[in-house]
Amino acid sequence: MIQVRVAGVALDPTGQHVILLKPLDEIPGEGSILPIWIGQMEATSILVAVEGAPVPRPLAHDLMRSLLESLGAAVTGVAVTRIEEGTFYAEVTLSSPDGDRFVDARPSDAVALASRVGAPIWVAEEVMDDAGVPDTVTEVEGEVDSEERLDEFKRFLEDVDPEDFSG
Repeated sequence: MIQVRVAGVALDPTGQHVILLKPLDEIPGEGSILPIWIGQMEATSILVAVEGAPVPRPLAHDLMRSLLESLGAAVTGVAVTRIEEGTFYAEVTLSSPDGDRFVDARPSDAVALASRVGAPIWVAEEVMDDAGVPDTVTEVEGEVDSEERLDEFKRFLEDVDPEDFSG
C-alpha cells in the first residue's frame, strides 16, 4: 500500500470532478498521481474538509463522523483497494469497542471521511500501477491560490438549492 494525500479536486475537460491522490513521498509535479472521477457533491464534501471551510449545517460525511464518534468508533484509515472495469473500490477501517471493522465504500466517501477525521489514506500498489498517471498538474505548496479556491466554493454554496441534493 502507498500512503497518499489529496492533492486537489479538479474538473476534467467535460466538466466532471476528479479527485487527485498523490503519494506522500513524491514531490508535487513529479512522480505519479491517481485521478478518480467523482460526483459534484462528493467533490464539494472533500473540498470542505481539505480547506476547513465552515458549513451552516453538517454534510453527510460530517454526520458519518458524528455517528461513529457517538458509538465510540474511530476511522483508523481508508484504502483504495482495487479497480475493476474502470470502477474504483475502497475500504474504511474502523476501530470500535468490538474490534476492528472493515467497511466497503466508494473512494470519494472514504476520502471525504478520512479528510474530516485526519485518518491516513492509502492506495494499493496495483491500483497506482494500473491507473496512476504522470503528475503534470500539482504545484509546489504555496503556489496555489487557496483563497481563490475557497471563494469559488463559497460561490457554489450560495447558489446551491436543496433540490440539488435529492437523489
